[in-house]
Amino acid sequence: MFDFQNLEVYKRAKVFHIGCKNLIKTYKLESYTNNQLGRASLSIALNIAEGAGKFSRPDRRNFFITARASVYECVAILDILHDENIITEEEFHNHLIKADELSRILFTMIKNLS
Repeated sequence: MFDFQNLEVYKRAKVFHIGCKNLIKTYKLESYTNNQLGRASLSIALNIAEGAGKFSRPDRRNFFITARASVYECVAILDILHDENIITEEEFHNHLIKADELSRILFTMIKNLS
């Protein structure tokens, strides 16, 4: 097992990505929305993993910053889907809670590497 697989933030990122993929499978979204949400949510976990593999603090920090930016990207997509009444209030809220948790954890990790 790789060290990053034990990180709580990585585990939560995987859960968040699976939730986003389930939305993609459930709703008939525009192909570019499917692509962007899928890529952005996957990017969170991938950047956490890649950052964990870096040796220098600045390198790790940069990947965690990118992961956090991908969280924001997902939230923007979900917000628009909610505004367009494509996803329900409950789905939006549940994803928003998970995104907020990821953002907070990543912020603390970034701050600790400054």
